[in-house]
Amino acid sequence: MKILLAVDGSEFSDAAVREVTDRPWPVFSVIRVISAVEMPVVPATEPWALPASYFWEWERSEKAKAHDAVDRAVARLREGLEMTIEVTTVIREGHVEEVILDEAEKWGADLIVLGSHGYRGFRRFLLGSTSQAVASHAKCSVEIVRTPECAGKQAFPHYR
Repeated sequence: MKILLAVDGSEFSDAAVREVTDRPWPVFSVIRVISAVEMPVVPATEPWALPASYFWEWERSEKAKAHDAVDRAVARLREGLEMTIEVTTVIREGHVEEVILDEAEKWGADLIVLGSHGYRGFRRFLLGSTSQAVASHAKCSVEIVRTPECAGKQAFPHYR
């Protein structure tokens, strides 16, 4: 079985890693841990509005976060899984949803596992939902892992 595990270093992707680690997988399954480096949209029309080093530093920081997220996930997986389960990694640049969906299709994943930030209402409208986009467009099964905190969120928590 081929499992694509998407991580971003958040507590929500940590929950997805725990879920994958705690489950019994068929012998000789392969888990591919993936993280995406998404570069920001330039807020200015002129390239000279910000120093060139600004984007270089941003890219370096985002790549470091992606590597850290993948390394933490791999350490947790190797600690908790059987030795017959192979763990591989990949870090790609691009929009998160596209990176996950493209990798799943190219690699022939049987299952995509990712965490959900649990955004509702206006925040979801503004920020979007990676898990929703992946679940809607994937050509394989998708498991969205929620944390208890995420499952209890409401669209307007200040109206309790």
